[in-house]
Amino acid sequence: MATDPALDRRALLGLGAMAMAAPTLARAQAPAASPFEVMDLWPGKPPGGEKVTVTEQVILRRPGGNPNDTAFLNVTKPWLMMRRPAKPNGAAILMIPGGGYIRVAVSKAGGPIDAWIADRGVTAFVMDYRLPADGWAAGPDVALQDAQRAIRLIRANAAKWGLDPERIAVTGFSAGGHVAARLATRFGVETYAPIDAADRLSTRPAAAGLFYPVITMTAPHAHGSSLKSLLGAAPTEAQRLAVSAEHDIPADAPPTFIAAAADDKVVAMENSLMMFQALRAKKIASELHVFESGGHGFGLTGPAGVAMPWPALLDAFLKRHGLYA
Repeated sequence: MATDPALDRRALLGLGAMAMAAPTLARAQAPAASPFEVMDLWPGKPPGGEKVTVTEQVILRRPGGNPNDTAFLNVTKPWLMMRRPAKPNGAAILMIPGGGYIRVAVSKAGGPIDAWIADRGVTAFVMDYRLPADGWAAGPDVALQDAQRAIRLIRANAAKWGLDPERIAVTGFSAGGHVAARLATRFGVETYAPIDAADRLSTRPAAAGLFYPVITMTAPHAHGSSLKSLLGAAPTEAQRLAVSAEHDIPADAPPTFIAAAADDKVVAMENSLMMFQALRAKKIASELHVFESGGHGFGLTGPAGVAMPWPALLDAFLKRHGLYA
């Protein structure tokens, strides 16, 4: 088909003008600010480390795998990573990853779930935390100390970061679900002596999301490695109950969303059932989803790459309870 030479000339002139303008535009644009900011949880050494002799390590979760897919062992300097959304709505979610209390499966470069949170306008915070078998004075409460400190830091900086201090939720995954469940039910317990003004603030989250969580330390459904790391090889029944998240739930515990898979072969799905039943007994607004498949550790997709239904369900739950519109 014939073309109009005049149109061809105009098109070429236009492309030439764009080509000449492009370097000028590139020079004029400032580099995009990173959406990530990483900060230490504690201003100095964390509390209770007088007998700690371990050396912190960072490893790849899978040898030769993604360099951002990391795990932290023998944590001595826990941190908090903030991922800012493009259009913040004032809400925040603190994410607590798992690792069986042997390691913390976390990356300072973020991941799909905190990206999904930020897409909703919610500021995502991902925390690293200390592990109970490393000699910390707080023993089984050491990760809870870090979680309490993390939510206090978020509240203390709410004005600077454009957040509503009353709209901060927590989510936890696997053993991180145990930390999150304890944060959501032990906010009345002071686990460390205050060190600054942030420690005068509340540790109660506005809502909680627990995913394939470790909950109980009682037989027969306790997760073996979490139990051993928390309490050693031969804990008493009283010690088990003291760190079982389904026990002693306060009447003002936050609304709680729980999701697990029936085919989870790592953490018994009964952990989720026990937490839901305990919340329901105290008339705490709560929601439980047990999916037919998904295994342990599912994210936005399951093991076969099939999209999981929980994101839409959690989104609706958090909106219903006022975390964001």
